[in-house]
Amino acid sequence: MNFDLNFIISIAQIVVSIIVIGLILLQERDSGAGGLFGGGGGGGGFYQTRRGLEKIIFAATVILVVVFAALALANLFIK
Repeated sequence: MNFDLNFIISIAQIVVSIIVIGLILLQERDSGAGGLFGGGGGGGGFYQTRRGLEKIIFAATVILVVVFAALALANLFIK
């Protein structure tokens, strides 16, 4: 099989996007409707310090979003 570069970049985009969706769904947020409108129970406030695995998941999400954007730009310019 002969794969061109656009096909490989497109497959990489699909894989990265699925991983990003999974990482976003893993990130824990305030439960309940109060968190949607800024009312946080427990007095945690808006900013919450990330620790441990939550910090790793957040960093991986940011890195993979940047990789996804780079792949999208590469796919745009390589035709």
